[in-house]
Amino acid sequence: MQGPHRFCSSAGYRLRRSARCGDDGGSATVWAAWSALALCTVFLALMSLCEVVAVRHRTAGAADLAALAAAARAPQGQRPACGAARRVAEAQGASVVRCVLGPGGAVDLTARISRGPYAPEIRSRAGPPGAVR
Repeated sequence: MQGPHRFCSSAGYRLRRSARCGDDGGSATVWAAWSALALCTVFLALMSLCEVVAVRHRTAGAADLAALAAAARAPQGQRPACGAARRVAEAQGASVVRCVLGPGGAVDLTARISRGPYAPEIRSRAGPPGAVR
């Protein structure tokens, strides 16, 4: 048969020519697979970003608490103040990288938390009013 009513055979069935007779069979599967891959990649990138933000916030909280603990012990000297800061930081899962007791009882502290490839260092200062600048 000629014209728009031509038939073609696909797996033993007779189809009209307008049914495309295998021109692009399976292309929807390919598009669906690539779309799923793209969505998984975006999801993975967002999860990584969320992990970075969470580790940074956790480190900042640990640094602030450790600096406050050190400022509370500042009148006793640098060794007791920084020892208290280390204990508080370790309780939060962090480590104190730097702890300095400045003039007037101001404490300058840097803490770090390592989670996988992320290891942010956060600086925090605490002390009596006027001592921290």
